[in-house]
Amino acid sequence: MHSAPQVTYPVGRSAFLGFALVAAWAAGAVVCGYWIFSAPVSQWRVLLVVVALLLSGCAAARSWYTSPTGQLTWDGQFWRWHSAGYAAGESALDLGVALDLQRMLWLRLENSAGASLWLWAEKSALPFRWMDLRRAVCSAADMRDVTAALADTAQPGLPASLHSTSLSVSAAALPP
Repeated sequence: MHSAPQVTYPVGRSAFLGFALVAAWAAGAVVCGYWIFSAPVSQWRVLLVVVALLLSGCAAARSWYTSPTGQLTWDGQFWRWHSAGYAAGESALDLGVALDLQRMLWLRLENSAGASLWLWAEKSALPFRWMDLRRAVCSAADMRDVTAALADTAQPGLPASLHSTSLSVSAAALPP
């Protein structure tokens, strides 16, 4: 197994996510408008629906506007996140793919404390490094699978300290 190349990839606000949020909100507004104009509805219900539509639109816009921007880095062993609002110093982050649409990835980055950061990576951000990012994402996932498989096949009679030692040696001893 070959390791993935080191890569630093910019991650920012996703145009796709913005479009999806606007489309979902507009569909909801159309349904609510149809409901209001198709049958007699009391004024307080109309007011409640309009307020709910406005609040949901504001929440969606705020969510998109405050989505994390920064750089995701794979150094060959660990993922790192670099941004203006994130405290550096975390040495290794766990990365998982929530959705893979070939030209964009919805990623979940989790630190050792269990805090998650949801990121949209798009090919249009840096097209010539896109495949390097995809290889790194898949390579890191494959290494987690190999390590988990080795943990499942560990001998039950050995102390836990030997299990972790044998896992690190076994994972490192994989052919390139």
